[in-house]
Amino acid sequence: MRLAGAAVRRVWTVELRPRPGGPALVCVRCTNHTVSPVAASARSAALAHLACHARAEALPAHLRTCQCRSLGCLWHRRHRGCAGPVLLALTRDDGGRVWRLADTCAACAAATGNTSVVPCTVLGTPRSPASPPAAAAAAAHRVRRPAAEEKMRVREMLTYLATALPRYTSPAGRLLALQCALRADTRGLVRLPAGLLRGMRLRGRAEAWEELAHGRWLLPPDLRSAPVTVQLLDAAVRDQAPGRTARRRAAHWALRPGPPALPRATPPAVRLVALVLAAHLSPRAAHTIEMDVLARLCGHSPHQTAELLDRLVASHVLTSWHHRLDTDEVTWALPRRHSARTASPRLS
Repeated sequence: MRLAGAAVRRVWTVELRPRPGGPALVCVRCTNHTVSPVAASARSAALAHLACHARAEALPAHLRTCQCRSLGCLWHRRHRGCAGPVLLALTRDDGGRVWRLADTCAACAAATGNTSVVPCTVLGTPRSPASPPAAAAAAAHRVRRPAAEEKMRVREMLTYLATALPRYTSPAGRLLALQCALRADTRGLVRLPAGLLRGMRLRGRAEAWEELAHGRWLLPPDLRSAPVTVQLLDAAVRDQAPGRTARRRAAHWALRPGPPALPRATPPAVRLVALVLAAHLSPRAAHTIEMDVLARLCGHSPHQTAELLDRLVASHVLTSWHHRLDTDEVTWALPRRHSARTASPRLS
């Protein structure tokens, strides 16, 4: 029996160590535990191993505490103190050779470098079958807010990919990775119709696929085939909850989010920023996101992100935006026709 108020340690760390036959995965929480994954999926094996620990050592929300705070907040720069809910934060250290998964409050997670919050949908926590009344209530909730769940899943997957993908991944590569991750089956296979890639203005863009293959996130697909069949190497995206149908709805929403609405010829860099903003829209009047988070989700520097926000204002997608340096918060305003309603025409 656990004593009331006793702190439960929820920090898991794995290290990828070079070996002649390929990198070895060493977990400090597993006694004498060493695994030798294939070189092409070493990072995926590390993330999957951490996810197994989090699932096996699940803890009720009211018993979880910020592990960063319990260790003296040594993982990040100084800030105003712990605040917000306790989340699972994934951190990449030492150039990707060390990975840490830990319970961290929202404030500490935001202040820690190379860190993203891992959504519960990626961990694939088993769920019990819903009873008929519960299923009916869930269906009614979806009718009231048809895009709320899709927006949440896109936001969570963008957060995960910000850590799982190499930092140099281009906006086109990130948009492709998002579609692949949300549409993958349990074997990591994805089939993308030619029309989908054509609609994304990414058909035949071999360089975007090469980036993801170079980052060992997937195997290079044959772009001459139709549909394009892709094999993902990221083991963490194979074990997602909810099921594939719900995730495909989220993938479809990511293709046509709104607001803000964009013209068809919008380049991937601007499209990705607009997608992140759409995924973080608030039902209230004020829409906010931290600049550090926005830049990390888009794979840009804060300066580059600011220039892309200026382009959205110049094209009348946004009315204005402002960066508060004291809180690092970015606020933005939509044209009045979008601000007056929660639903709007989708991105064409």
